Amino acid sequence: MKKVKFYSMLLSFAMLFSIFINFQPSDVSAATATSKTPVVFVHGLTGSDTNFALIKRYLRSQGWADNELYAIDLPSKQGHQELNSTAIKLFVDDVISKTGSSKVNIVAHSMGGANSLYYILNKGGSSKVEKLITLGGANRLTTNYAPEGIKTTSIYSSSDYIVRPYLSMLYGANNIEIRGVSHIGLLSNYQVNNLIKSALEE
Repeated sequence: MKKVKFYSMLLSFAMLFSIFINFQPSDVSAATATSKTPVVFVHGLTGSDTNFALIKRYLRSQGWADNELYAIDLPSKQGHQELNSTAIKLFVDDVISKTGSSKVNIVAHSMGGANSLYYILNKGGSSKVEKLITLGGANRLTTNYAPEGIKTTSIYSSSDYIVRPYLSMLYGANNIEIRGVSHIGLLSNYQVNNLIKSALEE
């Protein structure tokens, strides 16, 4: 049993080390100054950076430029907090470096909400994130409270049967409940898009 635990810890360390050595942000291109605070999108379980294609298209139609919208492809599709929060840290640092912005805004779906909160609370993200917007976020797997000093909006649906609303609500956040939208539907709903835009512009 001790050997199994040792090898499990060794494997976790090796995976974490490989992120530092090999992780390359999938969506960050050449350095360009931005007029808006860059937005970083963080997907949930089994997701990918492509999950936010429709939201990004909507924001582009509302005045956001390509170099202000970045989506990360997380290393752990199972939502491993330590691995994913480290990847988010490296990605955000790279976006800040490439854009010249001092902070980013994060839009996160599902377990991406919990991973983003873990990054903010445990990996130095509190000084690098201006706004956090979660969509059906599994937020309470990390904390019950909105991070201090960060304008937090939690958007969730009473029709979401994957992440129930009580897991998304945070004390101190602007908690917004909508109806008739599924968990995956939060990524492609016009009402949700409008709420994201409003939260980003507050």
